Formats: sequence, C-alpha cells, structure tokens
Amino acid sequence: MKIEGFWLMGVVQQILSGEEVTLFDPLTKALRKLQRQKYHLIGTHSAVKKCLWVHNALTQQRFCYKCKFYGIESHRCIQFSPSVLWCWNACLHCWRVRPQDMGLTYSDLTRLPYVDDPEFLVDMAIVEHRRTVSGYKDRAPRQMWEEAMDPKHVAISLTGEPMLYPRFGELLSEFHRRGITTFVVTRGVRPEVIASLDEEPTQLYVSLEAWNREMYEYFNRPLTPRAWDKTLETLDLLPSLSSPTVIRVTVVKGFNMKDADAEGFAKLLQRAEPIYVEVKAYMHVGGSTERLSRENMPSMSEVMEFAQKLADNLGYRVASYSTPSRVVLLTKLPGPIIRYGKGCPEAWKTEDIGDEYSGEYGLPPEEVV
Repeated sequence: MKIEGFWLMGVVQQILSGEEVTLFDPLTKALRKLQRQKYHLIGTHSAVKKCLWVHNALTQQRFCYKCKFYGIESHRCIQFSPSVLWCWNACLHCWRVRPQDMGLTYSDLTRLPYVDDPEFLVDMAIVEHRRTVSGYKDRAPRQMWEEAMDPKHVAISLTGEPMLYPRFGELLSEFHRRGITTFVVTRGVRPEVIASLDEEPTQLYVSLEAWNREMYEYFNRPLTPRAWDKTLETLDLLPSLSSPTVIRVTVVKGFNMKDADAEGFAKLLQRAEPIYVEVKAYMHVGGSTERLSRENMPSMSEVMEFAQKLADNLGYRVASYSTPSRVVLLTKLPGPIIRYGKGCPEAWKTEDIGDEYSGEYGLPPEEVV
C-alpha cells in the first residue's frame, strides 16, 4: 500500500473532526485506534499523549522516576512522538500500537510519507499538552496546574522511532528555542542522524533488550537487514557526544536476566560509555500481553538483583531506584550533579511514594481480572 502525504493529511483531519471515514485501510484503522487510546494526533505523523505520571503529579503529588533521577517536573513534561506509527522494529514487548499488527508492511514503514514543519509540530505539541491538562484546573493545586500549562520538558519517546522524522535536528532546536529540554529515546537504528545533528538533545537514550545479534533478531524483530549493525554503530558513537547519554536495558524475565546476560550487556555497554544505565522491568500491558506473559514481568527485587550484577560487571554503581516504576539507576557519577528542573529536590535520595504496583505496572497478580 503506497501512502500519499496529502491523502494521509485528509484522513487525519477527518478522524480528528469526528467525521465518518469509510476507508478501512490499515493506516486509517491504526490512526483510529490511536485516537481511541487518547492520543492527540498532530499533523500527519505526530502525536501527544498524557503520561500517567502527569496525572499522578497533579492529583497525588507523586512524581515519575525522571524527577528523582534528573529533576524533571513530571506535570510539566510533554509525551510526544514525531513518528507515531513508523518504526523499524516490531519488538515483542512493545505495548504501543504496532503498525505491523494493523496490516502495514515494510514498504509502508521505512520512511514517513509526509514531513510536517518542525515549528508547527512543536507549537501543536504544546497546545495539545495544555489540552490534556486543562481539565485539572479544579483538581490540582493552583500553582501546579499553572506550571503544567507551561511545559518545560518533552520526552520524545511516546511511540515509533523518532529519528525517522527527516527534520529531527530542527525539531530539537525548536523545542530548545522555547526553553523546553528534550529527552530522546531511540532504538539506535539511525546513527547517521545522530552524527549529523547540529544541536544535540538534552539527554539521549538508547533502548536495548538484547546484547547480541541472535537475541536482537528474535526479540526486536527488525524490519531492516542491518538494524543490529546500525545499533552497534550508535553505541560506538555515544562517547563522542557532548550531551549526557543513557542506555536503558529493559529486563524480561525468562529472556535476558541470567548471569550470562549481565556479562553480555556489560561487554556491549563498555563500548558506549554511557553516563547512566537504567535497568527497567518489562511492563505486561497493552499489546505486549498478546505476545508475552505476566510471568515475564520481573519484580522490583529481581530488577534490583540483576542491576547489581550488571553494575558489578560494568564497573558502575547503583545510585538510585524507583520502586513504583521498577527501575534502577547505575552510574559512575559521584552524585546527582545533572539536574534539568526543580523537581524532587532530594534527588536520588527522594523517598518513593507507593509500592511496585502503584506505578505503570498496575495491580498485583491476585487482583488482576
């Protein structure tokens, strides 16, 4: 199926306006599903969605682990993607809408069919974030609500591969020009984009679940033949960047949590020399429940145990953790010297509110219907 940009723009506008769309091609169905899941579609290929932790911050004054680790004010953070359906991987643990599951093919997903203007995308991302928090005016402390209406951070990690957006560097510049810091999460399949950036993100994440080609081919299901090689190129590029870098290792029980895996990841990460490593549990939610079981989701204690093994092999130390998000922070830094906002003033020592079932991971097994 060849997707034409102007046709796509028309379909998105029909969906946003609530008009009846009679075309039931895979792309239309995927966009409809995103909207039902409360994605705020922007232009032809982008979206904003309110994060759970924006809600928690405004209603319970509970903040996400990025607040504890990096000072991010959760309620002032936009969750955004400039490539909402386009990705070069079909990972087993992906809980988002996988376009492959909706019938889209490799030829549909290799590149965006249309390229919206970065200034427009940034302006609309702010508008849509404000729309998502506008209803909290009478539910949140007045000052926090006013702050939420003035976002200071964007997580470019909502869904899809952000670096498939051809004007990615300009997008970063537009956010930065507005005083908004940028955390970018990539699967590392576009090292040439990273290498060509005139302006780097505030912090760059590379997300991994595999430490060798065989694991990667099985679990991450790349659509392109050189995706693993591209990932290695990205890791080799990270030490040359001036922005802080993070490797996020998503741990999946029964797949990548053995002693040999801690050794394998450590060897792989040595070539990247990241400032931080985040070891985070797989979430048994969304579409991933059709491919993995709840038993694949490790407990906080299991995440901590593996993180300590990885730290020992890598020569890093366990610096902090967040129990509700089942994530552990590793680093060589002596303290929390990199802070991007005024959130969580106790930094790494901030006490968690809630247990491991009070964050993204939902109810305990015995309470799941």
